[in-house]
Amino acid sequence: MTIFDIPVKTLSGELSSLGAYASEPVLIVNVASKCGLTPQYEGLENLQRTYGGRGFTVVGFPCNQFMGQEPGTAEEIQTFCSTTYGVTFPLFEKIDVNGENQHPIYAELTKATDADGHTGEIRWNFEKFLVSPDGSIRRFAPQVEPEDPILTAAIEAALS
Repeated sequence: MTIFDIPVKTLSGELSSLGAYASEPVLIVNVASKCGLTPQYEGLENLQRTYGGRGFTVVGFPCNQFMGQEPGTAEEIQTFCSTTYGVTFPLFEKIDVNGENQHPIYAELTKATDADGHTGEIRWNFEKFLVSPDGSIRRFAPQVEPEDPILTAAIEAALS
């Protein structure tokens, strides 16, 4: 089983999976609406608009585990993201990315190591995981901006 097979729910509560994205690079990000890094939504949407037509998708998983920075309901999250940042990429249900209720997708993702050698628990909102069609995973720290050349180069490589 890959992360593309693990059941997830959409932000509206419908049972789904990431299976529709299994043949393309996907950037998975744990997001929050009331975080100092929340403006990264703009960069994430720019990535979606820049690379979406080439078979790339950003997906967001809201998470309230970091100082309660995603307290909203699904409807509030959707409204905030669409009206404040024009988000068009898919958002899934609010989940736990760490701890005993860690979502199975994040149990797999957190096995990956970032450029600084960090593996394991998510450190903060907006930690990024680029999953290539071959299943390889590249991890990026929360402070790595979506349009950072290191991340865009990784996306370009995954698309080729």
